Order: sequence, then C-alpha cells, then structure tokens
Amino acid sequence: MENNAHAHPISILINRIAEIFTSLGFDIVDGPELEREWFNFDALNVPKDHPARDLQDTFYLKLKEDEKYGKAVMRTHTSPVQVHYMTEFAKLVKEGKKDFPLAICVPGKTFRNEATDATHEAQFYQVEGLLVGENISLANLKGVLEKFFSELFEKKIDVMLRSSFFPFVEPGVEIAMKCFKCDGAGCNICKKTGWIEIMGAGMVHPNVLENCGIDSRKYTGFAFGGGIERLAMLKYGINDIRLFHNGDLRMVNQF
Repeated sequence: MENNAHAHPISILINRIAEIFTSLGFDIVDGPELEREWFNFDALNVPKDHPARDLQDTFYLKLKEDEKYGKAVMRTHTSPVQVHYMTEFAKLVKEGKKDFPLAICVPGKTFRNEATDATHEAQFYQVEGLLVGENISLANLKGVLEKFFSELFEKKIDVMLRSSFFPFVEPGVEIAMKCFKCDGAGCNICKKTGWIEIMGAGMVHPNVLENCGIDSRKYTGFAFGGGIERLAMLKYGINDIRLFHNGDLRMVNQF
C-alpha cells in the first residue's frame, strides 16, 4: 500500500536541529513540561517580582505546592532542563563518573499565557543549548551558532552579538544572524536591516551554576535559546505561526 504520510515541518526541523548539534558533540536531552517554580524560575536567577512570573505570563496549575520546589507551572522555556541536567551532572562529577565539558541541546514544547497572533502562540517549541567547562567564552558561543545556522540554512551565515539582559546569563546578548536571503544587503525578510534577531543567549550566570552544584570559580558556560517555529518560518517562508498548529493537512502535505 502506498505510504502518503508526511512529517510535520516542526518535526522535520527538530530532527535536523538534533542532527546538527549531535555532529557538534552535544547530547540531545529532554525534561518535564510540568515544572516547579524552583526549576523554571528560582534556580535560573529569576527574581520573585520578575514580570515573567505573573499570572498573565505563566500557566500556574492547581496542584499542591511543594515545600522545597514551589508551585506547579507549565514550563515557560526549555531552560529548566538545564537545571535538572547540570544538577545531576555535578553529582556524577563528584562521584568520579563524569567530567566536564557538559554540552546539551534541548528541543521541546513551552507554554506562555499570552494572546495568539501571527507571531505568538500560547504553546510553541524552543531549542536550548548549553555548554559548560573550563575557559568557555562568548567566542565559543559565536562559533557554535555560526556553524549551526550555516548548516541549517545551507550557506555560510555570520552571527552578531548585541548586548542585552536576561536574569540567567551575565553578560546577556541578543543573537542576530546575517540575512540568509540578501546576505546583509537588506530585503523584506530582514526588514531592510541586513540582520535577523533570532535568539537570546549569554554566559551562564554564576548563581545558576552554583544553584546546580557547579563551582562558578572553576567553570564557565554559555547558553542560548530561541523559538523553533521562528526558525521554521524563516527556513520555509511561512508568515503566520498559527499555520503550524491548526491541523490543516494542506500545509503538512507540502513537506
């Protein structure tokens, strides 16, 4: 019987992302989508009064509050997996069963309590990357991401780091890649700027490392994260994020 099945474009892209990062020596890992405040916020250096913790941004669940780890939430980013993995990795290092560097890539679902439009969804996919070891720097981050984007868009892509702020990194940067369509000349894809802002990133904050049992005086690391739908919209020329999740087979059948 003829097989007319088609993989969803998000699944195709996740598999490709996993292939690229595996080739760079990263382990592909996952974690729970239902989280506790400690893993989603506190361990990541997000203050108690940070706007991201408000009800209008986060889905809080009516489950019993854990005395140690706090309220139950649907994870708002894939970063909690960093906390789980680093905590367990640090224990194994102390037992002599593992050694640095630590390199992981985390593709997965995330949830935000926000209105949907052409560029926002309440449920969406993110990809997260983390590398921790001795003498890790922003230069390593730039090199890894230039290799990743070049492989993903099948042409050499330059990356620019712009200063920014995120609680879990210091310093924090916005990642912009040179437009893959116009090579920086300016077009409709990059809004005539020549660059496309695509991810948030930075050097892992010492508080985050210490919260996970890693000596921040000896080890440093970088982390980055961005939306997979955003990457898919750019790669496949799709202008509405809702098309990925409305179940319309006319779209899926094109892949």
